[in-house]
Amino acid sequence: MKIVIAGAGEVGTHLAKMLSKEDHDIVLLDDNEEKLNNLSSMLDVLTVIGSAISISDLKETSVQHADLFIAVTPYEERNIVACQLAKHLGAGKTVARIDNQEFLFPQNREYFASLGIDELIYPEHLAAKEIVTYLKQTSTRLIHEFSGGKLILFGVKIRSNNKIVGKTLRELAQGKEEFRAVAITRESETLIPHGDDMILVGDIVFFVSSPSTVPSILEKAGKKKFEVKNVMILGGSRIGMKTAMRLGEHFNVKLIEQDKARSMKVAEKANKALVIHGDGRDMDLLKTEGIDQMDAFIAVTGNSETNILSCQLAKKVGVKRTIAEVENIDYIDFAERIGIGGVINKKLLAASYIYRFTLNAEVSHVKCLTASDAEVLEFIVKKDSLVTRKAIHELSFPENATIGGYIRQDQGYIANGDTKFIEGDKVVVFTLPSALKKLSKFFK
Repeated sequence: MKIVIAGAGEVGTHLAKMLSKEDHDIVLLDDNEEKLNNLSSMLDVLTVIGSAISISDLKETSVQHADLFIAVTPYEERNIVACQLAKHLGAGKTVARIDNQEFLFPQNREYFASLGIDELIYPEHLAAKEIVTYLKQTSTRLIHEFSGGKLILFGVKIRSNNKIVGKTLRELAQGKEEFRAVAITRESETLIPHGDDMILVGDIVFFVSSPSTVPSILEKAGKKKFEVKNVMILGGSRIGMKTAMRLGEHFNVKLIEQDKARSMKVAEKANKALVIHGDGRDMDLLKTEGIDQMDAFIAVTGNSETNILSCQLAKKVGVKRTIAEVENIDYIDFAERIGIGGVINKKLLAASYIYRFTLNAEVSHVKCLTASDAEVLEFIVKKDSLVTRKAIHELSFPENATIGGYIRQDQGYIANGDTKFIEGDKVVVFTLPSALKKLSKFFK
């Protein structure tokens, strides 16, 4: 697939890194020559110096032959115009990064499609949505719903105070098909487990189950759910502001922002939150504002180190739920190992959303897991695809991939070796990057 990415910022660079590992023809367009020179020395991509809204520069990328055009510059208006121009020049599917949530409303989708923009992505909106989900499910490291909650994906950090340490996955399941452990992160490596694999202290285990089974798994893992009511947010960034707005009047929210003008803007937008102008790195200020009375602490400043350290401080004073925005991907594993709690990375969220457009098969969801190398895809089964012809145990499915479950006629099921899929099924697959290329042939 030929893919043109306009914008070599955080999201564009991460996408280029991820997609260049596969058999795609990637062109990266940006007006920063130094940045492109650095990237071209590290990645197998073609770089073009120029503007995303210059017709001549777009033609230099051969955008007219592009199957996918992605505009992720820092400027919303530029991304919208770039997609319009790319579509006019002959590009296939176009994706624009935006900053206005109104554009995502269903009634506006048709309008943008008429302009030549097929998909819109707002990474900060995705991040705020993820944070709110973490606050509502306090017993898990990660939670994601498929098909409106018909199947649930969640991750659990294994401590010594539970009933499942030392048990194999086969022993844990006890012959019942109520859930499946689909990935284990252990000492910075991710395993796609099998029945004889054992659960150890320190593992992060990812399960797929029906909603009704989640409480029993959490109980066995020694996890106790608690209610979050009082929330402190450090940082009035777009993510911080969007999170405060989404939490609304159902939570008691305090938001601390160092920049006075920004704090006034946040107070205007998130009018249900108490916005405080001050330096959130000052522990005396945090204590004065009652950090020890908080159920959750969310650090979303523009600095990953500040977010990690402040969450550590919150943990020390007794805050049960902490969430840090960690945009430096090299720090994610460190944050997990020291027990920060939830980790948010908008580059990974944006990559998850866009990645599904690069696959040959039809995919309704892709989820990149911040706590592991694994990715989760929800494939839609097509008529006469390979997975409809044989049961799972006969398919020679890639070793580094596993099927967790499937949704059929609005009902979620856990898959087993005898499962055979039919047209229209939505199949939840866990995979390591090494198996991604092989997966599409089973579902296309």
